[in-house]
This record gives sequence, structure tokens and C-alpha cells, in this order.
Amino acid sequence: MPKTDKCKMNKILVIDDDHDICALLKRFLERKGYEVKIAFTGKSGIEVVSDFLPDVVLCDFRLGDMDGHQVISEILSKHSHIPILVMTGYSDIRTAVNVMKLGALDYITKPIVPDEILLSIRKAFESSSDKVSKRAPEIPDEVSEDKKSSKSKAYKSGFGGTYVVGESSAAKELYRLIDLVAPTSFSVLIYGESGAGKESVARMIHEKSPRKNKPFVSMDCGAISRDLANSELFGHEKGSFTGAISSKIGHFELANGGTLFFDEIANLPYDVQVSLLRVIQERKLKRIGGTQEIPIDVRIVVASNEILANACAKGKFREDLYHRFNEFSIDLPPLRDRKEDILVFARLFLQETAEELQKTISGFSSEVEQILIQYPWFGNVRELKNVIKRATLLTEGQLVQVQALPFEIAFHGRLVMEDEHEEPVVKVKQQTSPASAAPSDEHIPAPLSNQPIPEHTDLKTAAQKAEYHRIMQALQQVKYNKSKTAAILGIDRKTLYNKLKLYNIT
Repeated sequence: MPKTDKCKMNKILVIDDDHDICALLKRFLERKGYEVKIAFTGKSGIEVVSDFLPDVVLCDFRLGDMDGHQVISEILSKHSHIPILVMTGYSDIRTAVNVMKLGALDYITKPIVPDEILLSIRKAFESSSDKVSKRAPEIPDEVSEDKKSSKSKAYKSGFGGTYVVGESSAAKELYRLIDLVAPTSFSVLIYGESGAGKESVARMIHEKSPRKNKPFVSMDCGAISRDLANSELFGHEKGSFTGAISSKIGHFELANGGTLFFDEIANLPYDVQVSLLRVIQERKLKRIGGTQEIPIDVRIVVASNEILANACAKGKFREDLYHRFNEFSIDLPPLRDRKEDILVFARLFLQETAEELQKTISGFSSEVEQILIQYPWFGNVRELKNVIKRATLLTEGQLVQVQALPFEIAFHGRLVMEDEHEEPVVKVKQQTSPASAAPSDEHIPAPLSNQPIPEHTDLKTAAQKAEYHRIMQALQQVKYNKSKTAAILGIDRKTLYNKLKLYNIT
């Protein structure tokens, strides 16, 4: 019977013979607002589909009584409108791709990551023909007006994720460039520090492009070994080298028709760069040990935290490959240069984490907001997200307080705010004799007795503040020579470096 109740929960059927995975997925998805049923065999799963009429099916490829081919064929023969997501081990990716040709929407590799499952499910709802009645649950509105404003600045990804549209001029320019280049077929080079969100930018480019309904495949060039790089990129045939016990599809074939994203491309081994250039130029490849040429149609997006032109000058990166990638470049500014966006990001991360933890938290205290804005965030958006997740877990009341922040962040913020409220340095005119060669002007701090006592300064914080000022004084005295600074302070260089890191002195 057709569903007419628009408020009805979306239904998900999980078919897997692993009871632990089924229990994990059921608990996680029910917390996200879905109605979930479980089937431990292919046969029982097919029977449940007819009675339960799920909106999405999660099906393991390897079942005790049937394989993925049979289950998917049976379901789609009677219910062709139901999106099916295949769960498979990494070694079964080739088979999973073949199953997708039968009509499965997508595949998910094991071990299962709940958030990735959620992204794929939301993507399945987006692709469903009945988009009005089959819509994934949204992040609930909170009572805080600030949280409502941050939600209105969020771009909903087709993958189910949420990308924040910032308020700063740098953010607006970034999204203007994304909108400009996304509809083209240009290769894109994204520069930015680690954690700044380069992969999110790449995904946005893909989702705003004509390839949005095709795969987006991501590859971390710093996480693969030189020996396996060619296999990861181009695939291999069974028996082509020791350990190749089965054939494997590479990233290029997996991304065919869509977008292939290379993260930290500067880390790609030089000899692999030669093979990569040839494939990009010829638009076809051969798997390792194979003889058949396979045509490919892939858009390339690459990211780097190192300027590739500099890497070319050092002989680390091929110049011809660099020019292939550099058809259009985007500079992603660090979070510390986008202070207007910090609270926009923080509020969204708070909403997402509070929902996941089933907590009701309306926002941050005013002191926490000031600390978040003042902190330099050298780890960028990734660091901010981790800090907010931790703070949300530790918060018991309606507002996130300073005590929930990591010590180094709270200390840095309070130090900056206390310095802003201290009395200014007093200029004192020196009395000099005619024969004196001393400078006529000295900067002498106001007497300690006249200094205001910070409200929240306990003994430990006061001691660390004094240490911070002494280190800064020594650095300035020797024009930031670290060896001389360590000698003045009577500590070794390693201890000095640890202190610099603790106090975020760069």
C-alpha cells in the first residue's frame, strides 16, 4: 500500500548474518530516527521486504544461504524503486561493483563506520524518486537563535554530510570559485593546511558538477606504500605479483564517470607520477599484469599543503604532471584567518554531536565563545571539530563552559583576554647625565601593585602566565634565537620547544 503519512519514520532493512553488526546498526540508526528491521539470511530478508516495504535496504554481500547477486536480483525484480546498499569487505570491491550493475545504488566497505553508513543512507534517500515523502531526518532545530542561524548557513551534501557556508569574505570568495569551476571539466588543484577541509571542497565541486550522480573516490597519497601505489591506482590481475590472489579494480576504474580526488598529491612517489601522467594523457589504462586497455573518463581534483611549483623546483614533483593538474587552483584559507567563521563551524559541530549523544545543549558560554575566536587553530577545522566533540561529551548543562575545553586552549584564551585587560605599559623618561650613553626612552611596566588581579586566575594559571611572559621576554631579548633563549632561561632546547608548543608560541 502506498504511504500517505509524511511524518512516518523512514524504514531501513538490514540483511546480514553477523548478529553483532546487525545490533550495532539497529541501535545507531534508530537513534537517528529510522525504523529498522533485521534479517539474518537472504531468504528471510527477501520475505521481510514484501511485508515491511523498507525505504532503503542494507545488504551484506556474503550471506550464509545466498550471495548478494541473488538477493539484489530477487528484491529488485519485485520492488525496483527500493535503493539497495551493499556491504562488503575491501577484497570484494570488484564483485560489489558488478553487483551495482544489477541495480544496487552503492557499496560500503567493512569494517563498518556508522557515520559513513549514515552518509550513504542519506544519499540513497536523495536519489529516491519519491523525494517528498522519503526524506532523511534533518538535524533538529534547537532553542538557541544562534544555532538556527548556523543551520541556515549549512550546505546539505548529496552524500548526506553538511558543509558550512561561512560568513567571512574569504569564505564567500571560496564558494564563488567552487560555483564557478564545478560545472566545467577542469582539473582543480586545492591548496590548504592540514585539517582545513580540502576534501570537503573537493566533494562540493563534485556535487555541483554534471558528474554528481557518478562516484566520488578519494585517495590519500601519503597513506599508500610505493610498492602498492600502482595497484591502488590502476588495479591488477590475479597472479600478476606475489600476493595477488585475486583481481582487483583500481581507483581510476572505481571513479569512472565521476571524480577522483588525490589528497596530499605531493607525497606520491616520483616513479608513480610517470604512470599517472600517461593514464591522464591517454585516458585509458592497463591493470598490472593485464593486456586489455580500459578507457576511463575521470575528473581529477588534487589537494596539497605544499606548493607544487616549489616541489617541482626541488625535483620532487614532475612539472608536466603539475601543469596537468593546475588548470584551476583554489587557495583554502586557514581557520585562524576566518575568525568570523569559527563560531559558525563550532555551533554546527555542537548540534551534530549533541544529537549523536542525545543531549540538549543550547550553545556556548560567552567566555567559551571568546576563547574559541581567539585560539589560532593550527589544526584548522579538524581540530575545532574534535575539541567541540570532546566539550559536548563533557558538558552536563545547557551551555558549554570553559571547564569542558582542553587545558591548553582554555589557558591560551584566558591569557589573551587577561592581557587585553591589563594596564598598558607606562613610558618613563630617564634622567641621564650629559656623559651617559643610555637611551633616552625606556619601556618600563607599571608596578605590580597597580596591576589588576584577573578574576579566574588560580595559582597554577598564574605560574604559567608568568612563565609565558618570561619566555617571551627572553625570546625578544635575543631576537628569537632559540639556542640563546634556552641558555638565558637555563633549560635545554628540547624543553624550550615543549614550552613553545604548550603556549602556542610560533
